[in-house]
Amino acid sequence: MQGKTLSDSNEALSRKLASLRSLPIKRLKKQWRLLYGSEAPLRVSRELLTRAVAYRIQEQVLGGLKPSTRRLLERLASDARVGKPLTLSSCAPLVSAGTVLMRDWQGITHEVQVLDRGVLYKRKRYRSLSEVARLITGSRWSGPLFFGLHSKREGETSRGSR
Repeated sequence: MQGKTLSDSNEALSRKLASLRSLPIKRLKKQWRLLYGSEAPLRVSRELLTRAVAYRIQEQVLGGLKPSTRRLLERLASDARVGKPLTLSSCAPLVSAGTVLMRDWQGITHEVQVLDRGVLYKRKRYRSLSEVARLITGSRWSGPLFFGLHSKREGETSRGSR
């Protein structure tokens, strides 16, 4: 028996999401209970209920938010609770796809090409600059710091000249 292809899975997901529009609200609330493990809010609109159920289904099939996105949202929520102005400047991409970053390390020049998702180093894809920095140095580094996209914050100790 042949396994499901990615396009088959995407089509099945699309059909399931499209079917939510025609579900009675009682069934949507049942879906909410199954997916979220709690009762749906009492005065939630059908539109919001449908979107929340659809999101959770997609999250289960395709995966959830990246940890960095989750941290950003938590920071924004925390700032909003204390009345701090909301800023997104820290989440703007540091470099665009196609950018080549270079770093000299122990007499060797290392080049990394930024991709839409991840980076390319020595013809191999990596998820992050930090992963490449760790590979190059053998220790944990902030990839953006290692490749010169961030400067050290005040009060951070130097690791010496490398």
